[in-house]
Amino acid sequence: MSLKSQLDEGVSALGINLPEGAAERLLQYLALMEKWGKVYNLTAICKPEEMLSLHLFDSLVILPYISGPFIADVGSGAGLPGVPLALARPDWRVVLFESNQKKAIFLQQARIELNLKNIEVIAGRVENFSPRQMFDTVVSRAFSGLADYVQQAGHLCKEAYKGGIIVAMKGKNPRGELAQIPEQFVIKKISSVIVPGLGAERHLVFINRN
Repeated sequence: MSLKSQLDEGVSALGINLPEGAAERLLQYLALMEKWGKVYNLTAICKPEEMLSLHLFDSLVILPYISGPFIADVGSGAGLPGVPLALARPDWRVVLFESNQKKAIFLQQARIELNLKNIEVIAGRVENFSPRQMFDTVVSRAFSGLADYVQQAGHLCKEAYKGGIIVAMKGKNPRGELAQIPEQFVIKKISSVIVPGLGAERHLVFINRN
């Protein structure tokens, strides 16, 4: 099965409708990650077939659960989940926060080559960033601990009563971390999700900022 067919199959399994041309640009993004990956140490996953599940589908799985139009991807790395989200929703504005300079350079290059006018790259530490406009959704795959995540990036998000939500994309259910969340933040729910082609646990943790 071709990479395009695998992509179409996975997107269908996720229940997502991509805009015209987005599938081709997602594959172009995979090719960019493969090309730049070894030089810039973007990801340990190098084969496009594995990238489909471990990167693209694992990023797009969050799409039905979040709202725009202003999205922050914290610790974006190679652009995950921010770049796939921006390609799937060109009507959203997605800001990628990445403190590693080499990875930030790659993100700028990807923005140019993919003609992603709805993406902005912030090369710096998120805790030092003062947003002019609060984000509707703040999301991250990068943080190992929930407490560190909300302490460093929670200030980016709108309060819950204004519709803001913070989302952590995790592997196993992080029940043991919940007691460490600062009082300003409240766990709204934890959802188990299935990523096509990935035989591993995945959970989305939804956190309100009060």
